This record gives sequence, structure tokens and C-alpha cells, in this order.
Amino acid sequence: MQFPLEPPTPLFVADESSSAPPSPRAESTTLSKDVSLSVNYLPNKFASGLLSPTPRRRRPGKANGDHPAMHKRGGGREAFKSGEARMPAEGDEDYDGVTGGWFGGKEGGHTRPHMHWNRFKWALFIANLALSIYGLAGLIFCLLTWFDIFEHADIIRVGNRTELVFSTAAAVLASLTSIIGWAGILLNNRSFLAVYTFTLWLCFALLVTPGYMTYKQRTFNLEGKLNSQWSRDLGAAGRLRIQNRLHCCGYYSPFVEATVSQSCYARSVLPGCKQAYVNFEKHALDFWYTIAFSLVPLQLVIMLAGLLCSNHVTYRFGKGMMPKAYRLSMASMAVIMDNYANQLAEQYGTEIASDILARSRHLDSTTYASGVANGTGTTYALSQGRYDSLAVKSPYAERI
Repeated sequence: MQFPLEPPTPLFVADESSSAPPSPRAESTTLSKDVSLSVNYLPNKFASGLLSPTPRRRRPGKANGDHPAMHKRGGGREAFKSGEARMPAEGDEDYDGVTGGWFGGKEGGHTRPHMHWNRFKWALFIANLALSIYGLAGLIFCLLTWFDIFEHADIIRVGNRTELVFSTAAAVLASLTSIIGWAGILLNNRSFLAVYTFTLWLCFALLVTPGYMTYKQRTFNLEGKLNSQWSRDLGAAGRLRIQNRLHCCGYYSPFVEATVSQSCYARSVLPGCKQAYVNFEKHALDFWYTIAFSLVPLQLVIMLAGLLCSNHVTYRFGKGMMPKAYRLSMASMAVIMDNYANQLAEQYGTEIASDILARSRHLDSTTYASGVANGTGTTYALSQGRYDSLAVKSPYAERI
């Protein structure tokens, strides 16, 4: 005859008739927002200083008033020194001086230690300086052409308008990209530098486009293309503007596809425009694609510097501290201890689990039975252990 057996009830797990809150495992998906995500970490994931049986002895904190037996608080560059175990302070969001004054200075008169640029940041600085120079130079030249400052600028605006539009777009994009690069370099902002690195590829595409267009037009049957352009694309207004700039009349002569004006008429002594127009286009297109293709190696070096150095403007990545979502708090520590108690009860039984927790409280209370002064000068008496002090705030304390 078989009798039904009731399932075992682990220690610290409330039954249905109990008024105590359920185990945090059952409500792991509905934890409060102030509970750290690190409650699901294994103990060996934490820092060695938190796991060591005896606290690491330190010199008393200079600026933060830290107790020698406690971990230093605060992030920044000092948090990544060799053998350093530093926890984030309350409201500590420092990120290379972005939240303070310019170039790493702190507000309120307190300044950082003198910091030096690393070689990656200098490489980005030199590369972005070159990008700024050729971007601004190209933009100025294009704007002067659009504003008809040069003697033959109007011929470019009529006969090479498409190439001029692409060149202007390339110069504008290069100038804007250099501005993003300066913001990322001076503020050590890797988000800006990621956009900067991606935009460099767009600058490269717009740089080679007018170079290829002008090279193709200059190399392959330039005379035939100009014949077709004069007769089909320019129109009367375009022909008149070229005739006025080159001081000619008609294409071959005043009787062939000429636009009548005060200087161009049937009995005009001015020569045809074909020879002068072809010679001008040859020199202009040669100069155009030579400049564009000569900038390609420089642009490739700038792109390579952006790819290799944008994530190394400082020797550390991030804010220098654990993200807020993973920082330990009183509530998250209570959940960790509750999970630990449940695991002990399931694996070793109720009596052994109670004995282990009692020994833990005893060792902890003898180690940290001293007052600790915080940054504001207030003293807290830790007469009980670190985990016993959670009883004030822990929602699971009555079960532990």
C-alpha cells in the first residue's frame, strides 16, 4: 500500500497560508527597480575584495574620508589603477570632466590631476586637423565658384554644374564631419567618434565621385561630348554666358548655333567658341580630378585613424565605474542573501543552513564592529554585521 508524500518545504520559503512575502525566485521577473541586476550573479563574479575573509587594509581616504577597512568610493581615472577596488559613490557620474568644467576641470574650484593625451588621441587630432583643412579649403573654393568670383567661374557653373554640386556636397560633409570629430576628441565622447568614423566613409564616396566624373569626361571623347552639350544641353542662355566669358561668337562661327547679343551677330569678327571652350575644359577637368584623386590617400589615412583610434581616446572605456543597474544596494544585498539561504536549505537541510548563516553573522559582526565615517562626517555604528544591518530595509529579513 502506497501513501502519498508531501513535497519538501525548503527553509525560508513561505507557504500559502503564511503572510510573509514569497521567495524572490518566484518574483524574479517583478523585482523593484531599485534592486540591482547583479542579484543573479554567482559569488565568483564579484570583486576579490568582497569575497576575502578579512578586509584589505588601506590608508585612510584623503578626499572622501573613507575608512581604511572599507572600499574606496568614486570613479574616474584612479578607479583603474593596479589592484584598485573602488565602488561608485552616491551621484558619482563623472566622465572625463564632461559633467564639470572645460577640458576635464571640476566645478567649484577643485581640479583634476594633470592628464596627458595618449598617442591614439594625438593621431585622431592630426587626422581630423587634415580633414578640417582640406574640407574648409574645398568649401571656400566651391563657394567662390558659385558666387562667380573667378574670371571663368560662370563657365564651370554652366558646363560642369553636376560636378560642382558633388564637389560642394563633399566639402560641406567633410567640414561637418570634422566638427563632429573635434567634439568627440575634446570631450572624449566615443558616441561622437563612432558617428565621425562612419561619416568618413560618406566623405570618401563623395570625394571620389566628382573625380571619377571629371576623369571620365576628360579622357573619353571630350570633343564629342562638348559638341553634344553645346547643341542639346546648354540652350540659348547657357551659350550666351559662355560666349561672354570666352569672348567668342557661335560654336564654329557666328553662323553656327550662336546666341545673338551686342557682341555676337552675323557680321561679328569674333572667332567661334569651340577651340577656346575645348581648351578650357581640358585644363579645368585635369585640375579637378587631379586634386580629387590626390586627396584619396589622405582620406584613407584619416579613415584608418578613425577606425583604430576612436575607441582609445582614453585608456579606459566607459565612466570608470559599474553601471547603476548593476550596483549593489541594501535591497539587492537582501535578495542575494535570501537566495543564498534558500540554496543552503535545499542542498544541506535546515539545520546546517541555520548554522552556516549564524557563523556568517558572527564572523561579520566581529570584523566590522566599528564606526565608519562617510563623506559628510556622519558616523554610523556598525555594531552588527553587514548582512544583519540589512534587516532594517530588507523585505525578506524576517525569514533570514
